[in-house]
Amino acid sequence: MDEKTHWLDHPRNVKLLWRSFLAVLLLLVLAEFFVPMHPHFEIESVFGFYAWYGSLACALLILVAKGLALVLQRPDKHYGKDHD
Repeated sequence: MDEKTHWLDHPRNVKLLWRSFLAVLLLLVLAEFFVPMHPHFEIESVFGFYAWYGSLACALLILVAKGLALVLQRPDKHYGKDHD
């Protein structure tokens, strides 16, 4: 079979995508110099707070999802006998 490769199958494209995401993140953090902030809490006035908060929240969501996968995972033979 002649299968078409996806554009994300090439490591060069994945590396370009990561660099693009990091560049956008850097631009958004640097935008804090030009956008007036109106923090409700003292912690929000720390430079780059929203970037750190978002990154930590994302990492926490990944860890919780992996923990849930361990708890909710079913064995291979859950729905019946495995006929090889």
